[in-house]
Amino acid sequence: MPIISPDGTPTWPEKFPLSRIEELRQTVGTRCFSAQMMLEYIAPERVRLDPGALHLYDGDFVHTVARVDNWDITGATVYWDPSSGRKNSDASVCVLIYRDDKTRRVFIHDVMYMVVSDSELYPLAHQCEMVLEFLSRHCLRRIYIETNGMGNALPEIMRDVSSRHNMRISVQKTTNTKNKETRILDALEPLLTSGRLYAHQRVRSTPLISEMLGWTPMGGTTHDDGLDAVAGAICAIPTPIRPCGPHGGQFHAKTDFTI
Repeated sequence: MPIISPDGTPTWPEKFPLSRIEELRQTVGTRCFSAQMMLEYIAPERVRLDPGALHLYDGDFVHTVARVDNWDITGATVYWDPSSGRKNSDASVCVLIYRDDKTRRVFIHDVMYMVVSDSELYPLAHQCEMVLEFLSRHCLRRIYIETNGMGNALPEIMRDVSSRHNMRISVQKTTNTKNKETRILDALEPLLTSGRLYAHQRVRSTPLISEMLGWTPMGGTTHDDGLDAVAGAICAIPTPIRPCGPHGGQFHAKTDFTI
């Protein structure tokens, strides 16, 4: 039986009132809610990633109050899905997402597509320099590096480059075994359809938007490396973030004591 009856009332109001049903819909997204709670299957090939469903913002992250614009931030993730960075290879993409675990909002705050010259002798070390600058710019010191394939050597190269720059960072290795299309679909589609995916205005100038327009879960998509990196960041365990500014208010010492 579907969780909502044909007349629009809850089938089990004592266990699943309308408020709880809406919370479920916001959690799993339209497609899964329709299939699992309403027993109305939506074929995966019909699913698209509509960039028009993104909520755009232009504010920066403020460390003192741990906020982006008017939204509280509880965690951050930097994720690097690497490649050689050559012009005709897969894209090498590093992304930063913020999240608010209380409202389950996710903010794609910055996306960096890296390309290195064909004459570059050390393309991976050069990319590590770029990623290190990316981390420094956002005042973060922890990064996930996907180590499938050529990324296996990157954690050590990254540590060596950061050591030469006297910048201490934490590198987390991660591997993916799930199908790429499934990873992207499961990570992004529920957030988009429930209105919980946000993106900074700067993201519009990257290839990510065109990747969303051309993506299909049936595979064969030529360009989806940015989407894959965002999906990896969404699924990774975030670094906790708390306000770091001074606390307001006045404090008065007790002076009514005797010696």
